[in-house]
Amino acid sequence: MSGKSAFKVEGRVVTVRGPGLADVELSNGHRLVGHGTRRDARLNLPLAVGMTVTVEITPYDLSKGRMRWKTDLKHESSSLS
Repeated sequence: MSGKSAFKVEGRVVTVRGPGLADVELSNGHRLVGHGTRRDARLNLPLAVGMTVTVEITPYDLSKGRMRWKTDLKHESSSLS
């Protein structure tokens, strides 16, 4: 999926389905299934509802994508205050 045809968009985790798997809602309202990378699984990074992620999607299948980067919830809430 990391070819030239893939593009990156930001979204928020709406539901956590399991380890490394979540429903992500994009800013335009579109929802898709996002799966984490093996690197994230090895580092045991937690996935939480409300977390902002960057999703890499191909134009061929817009129903799923690879979550490439996650922001920390604590970091977001402290920057809003």
